Amino acid sequence: MIDTQIQQLCEIHGIESNYTDAWGSPATVVPESKAKLLAAMGYAVSDAKKLAEQIKEKLASQWQTPLPAVVISRDQHALAFEISVAQTDVSALLKWNLRLEDGAEHHGTVTPIEGHKVAETELDGQRYQRYALSIQVDMPLGYHRLILANAIDETVAEASVIIAPRACYTPKLVNEGAKLWGPSVQLYCLRSTRNWGVGDFTDLEFLIEQISAKGGDFVGLNPIHALYPSNPESVSPYSPSSRRWLNIVYIDVTAVTEFEKSKDAQALVDSDAFKHRLELLRDAQWVDYTGVMEAKLEALDLVFATFKEQELRRNTKRARAFRAFVKEGGESLLEQAAFDALQREFCSQGINAWGWPAWPEEYQDFANESVAKFIKKEKSKIDFFSYLQFIADEQLQSANKVADESGMTLGIYRDLAVGVSEGSTELWANKSLYLQGASVGAPPDILGPLGQNWGLPPIEPDTAKQQAYQPFIDLFRSNMRHCGALRIDHVMALLRLWWIPAGETADKGAYIYYPIDDLLAILALESVRNQCLIIGEDLGTVPDGIFETLQENGVYSYRVFFFERSKEDGGFYAPQHYPVQAMATLTTHDMPTLKGFWQCDDLLLGKELGLYRDEDVLKTLYADRHESKQRILDSLHGMGMIPDHISKDVNWVAMSKELNFGMQLHLAGGSSALLALQLEDWIEMDKPVNVPGTSSEYPNWRRKLSRNLEEIFADNDIASLLTELTAIRHSAHGVGL
Repeated sequence: MIDTQIQQLCEIHGIESNYTDAWGSPATVVPESKAKLLAAMGYAVSDAKKLAEQIKEKLASQWQTPLPAVVISRDQHALAFEISVAQTDVSALLKWNLRLEDGAEHHGTVTPIEGHKVAETELDGQRYQRYALSIQVDMPLGYHRLILANAIDETVAEASVIIAPRACYTPKLVNEGAKLWGPSVQLYCLRSTRNWGVGDFTDLEFLIEQISAKGGDFVGLNPIHALYPSNPESVSPYSPSSRRWLNIVYIDVTAVTEFEKSKDAQALVDSDAFKHRLELLRDAQWVDYTGVMEAKLEALDLVFATFKEQELRRNTKRARAFRAFVKEGGESLLEQAAFDALQREFCSQGINAWGWPAWPEEYQDFANESVAKFIKKEKSKIDFFSYLQFIADEQLQSANKVADESGMTLGIYRDLAVGVSEGSTELWANKSLYLQGASVGAPPDILGPLGQNWGLPPIEPDTAKQQAYQPFIDLFRSNMRHCGALRIDHVMALLRLWWIPAGETADKGAYIYYPIDDLLAILALESVRNQCLIIGEDLGTVPDGIFETLQENGVYSYRVFFFERSKEDGGFYAPQHYPVQAMATLTTHDMPTLKGFWQCDDLLLGKELGLYRDEDVLKTLYADRHESKQRILDSLHGMGMIPDHISKDVNWVAMSKELNFGMQLHLAGGSSALLALQLEDWIEMDKPVNVPGTSSEYPNWRRKLSRNLEEIFADNDIASLLTELTAIRHSAHGVGL
């Protein structure tokens, strides 16, 4: 009995029982995992009677609510929707009113039975029927409201209406066949003679200027989402506190307008002791996040004091700009600023306040009265963190302006992480949206043989839909700010996510499906409105048909050279055969550098960290790597991308600058519209920035570049590489179209 009920609920909630793994083999979800996920949703999976009542309540809610919370359409001339009514009301006349985003209204009448009956059921002796209806009306793209009323003008139902374009935005030049290139960077990795031990927005401006001058059309960034200023060792850009706000560690303190007016801040930064601190932070091999954040907050406290005294108190133009920013940020900015202020408060009291679960109980929810009292009493502390977001936004905007003025086609492209961490602002402020009894990850695959648990509580699809997808709308919109492209990490999350029950290993998870058509429609609308090209990182376990769906919706694929191999003979596909609607890259932040790959440094490191189940797995990986390297040599020689004096036998070929640059130029001649390369490979680094499946075992997200930006762009060999990259990309214009 319970097994049948559990399967019924799995179908209702999109929990998959079977799937195809990364190696193309059929796999089955462990039954206990499905039960545990349903239990985390609040279902009494061990009590058949109570579970039956819960299922009945769920079905009743679906049938007794006339309209869904949101209706989404790609048709601007007719609105199709479904309505559920009691059988006794199927002939009742309903008045509809469509209120458009711009304030205009359209009216009409409809009768449910005029439509097509799509389903019916019986609940407690009452028969319900669902009809598919369509009203003919011209609607602009945007967010509207549909209201249904009865004959005496009583509102019967309401729904948000989203009218979306057919596909995401693509710039005219790209549509015409232009082949663009640019570097993909981890912003914190950047070294310079002037930063404070972590790359910042001024470094980004310098990088944009240099790349633009060499013919590049974009600079790609790691996620720059808000982390934890008072818990600076929580450093993963893919485990943020909020995906809507920015990481303030990237602020260049000396570039803040008020720094120039703050004698106290200048005196601090000019002191010998502070200069020595900065020198140590710059020279450190790994990013010292605690040291950097402490230094920046110490200076920014003084800068903010000047802002309060000289701007806010006098209600200057700049003060009004700040207040407008706070107003536009609304509740979301207040949540972020309050979270950061409270965390700083608790840490100053000696509490290990890593996230809201470690805070005093009365502060563990944004909606609590104690939080409201703190916000009112400590307004200046809230304003401080709002001000830091204001500054970060201002500096990111400035960097993007440099890209625009330099003529870059895309400029900055940002990266959207899959989720937020369990101690995050987003959970603290909207707990009903997230399932806290599970985390997101990946089943075993090539990158992670043991599977991966990312520690990110998943968004519940049903809850998001009941909120008319507003969390996704806000998320997409905020991440398209001040950029020309957005890369969506693990774009499969729009279709399905691997949920792992709390306390289980990564291989004991299950796929839960999301409303991909709805989410792609919203993504397309925000993309077109913000003129932002969308790149979907579609690696890993990808089900059949998803590539075509993403392409039809204007989402650019993500093609990693090392994975583009024939299943028949193991050879590497020529880059000229890659999809045009794609970004090609040699490697990623989750993979070794070119030098590390060739030297098998990642396999040796994986063995040291215990990432492989047994020695046989490691032997297989080494054998595959040897074969891969030989196939790469075959491709490079076949295309004439490396000189003849480099042996055609991999046993005699070590990584060299000629081989390294040859691989980059080989990919540059391909058909994909976008090409992203890594600064690490330009300067021939060997250490990876991240090792999937690890946390404290390896210093992930801390490794800096081995050379300063100034040195990199003064290097004649690199300058020659970039010149040749540009020439090859220009010659590839139109290839594959």
